[in-house]
Amino acid sequence: MFTRRETIVGLAATTAIAGAGIPAYGQNFTKQVHIIVPYGPGGTSDILARLIGPKLSEAIGQPVIVENKPSASGNIGADYVAKQPGDGHTLLITDVGTLATQPSLVRKLSFDVQKDLVPVGMVMFSPYCFAVHPSLPVNTFAEMIAYDKANPGKLNVANSGVGSVQHLLAIVIAKKYGLKWGMVPYRGGAPAVRAVVSNESNVIFNGALATMPFVVQKQLKGIAVSGDKRLPGVPDLPTFKELDMPIVEVGSWQGFLASKGTPPALAARLNGELKKILTMPDISKKIVDLGGEVRTDTPEQFSAWIVKAIADWGAVVKAEGITTDG
Repeated sequence: MFTRRETIVGLAATTAIAGAGIPAYGQNFTKQVHIIVPYGPGGTSDILARLIGPKLSEAIGQPVIVENKPSASGNIGADYVAKQPGDGHTLLITDVGTLATQPSLVRKLSFDVQKDLVPVGMVMFSPYCFAVHPSLPVNTFAEMIAYDKANPGKLNVANSGVGSVQHLLAIVIAKKYGLKWGMVPYRGGAPAVRAVVSNESNVIFNGALATMPFVVQKQLKGIAVSGDKRLPGVPDLPTFKELDMPIVEVGSWQGFLASKGTPPALAARLNGELKKILTMPDISKKIVDLGGEVRTDTPEQFSAWIVKAIADWGAVVKAEGITTDG
């Protein structure tokens, strides 16, 4: 019941060109490829999957299908990919920051992030846009703190799921400033954004790629952006560094992973195709215009990033005494 199959986002011009000019060392694609998005439609991972999918289809000579399998902070979709054959034809695109929080938060995770998934490559970093519903009588973070002190329990932070980076960030900020806001999990960033736009919840930290358009259209009121540099699309919003936030370098790190057993040669080819796609002017411009930064690295570099992220977030969870019940 968690599966929502979307339409085919790209079809190859002809399967006859599949692998043309490429040595047959396990690098070819022999059937359709599925990109699993472990969140609902409209979120950062989903936007990227549908942006990249058609180009990837053209590159590998096979149809590429995007499927949404939301729930459990992305763990349902990740577990599904982890259980698929290791032939490189089932891929996971996800916020790997949130993926990295799960080993320290979920006691009985149904898959091992480092053993059951093969890193293919990072594709994008999108700083968080910190925003609120326009009806809230606050325009700055200082005003939000004052409002929370005067109205304890009236602010609710929407997030993409229990244990997501958004969830942990809100807990850390609440601890530092003594805030009494509530935490409301949704099945992905897009439902969380929609909840704040509709005033079901009223505060959100979410990737700029999926959130900034609502700020620009005045459906959300921007408060700040994560990182140490302002975004061109919303230059008036201060950065987390300017606000002396407890965690500055935080955001939506998006990457592709494959099932355990995927041949290194196939992962390397996928990595190469993704790099070509991400550097295409129309793709890179779209990502930058929405507040994202294109990221390209090798599978080995991506693997090292995941190992470090798991250790870093594990330290935060331990230091702050965070539990998924919080």
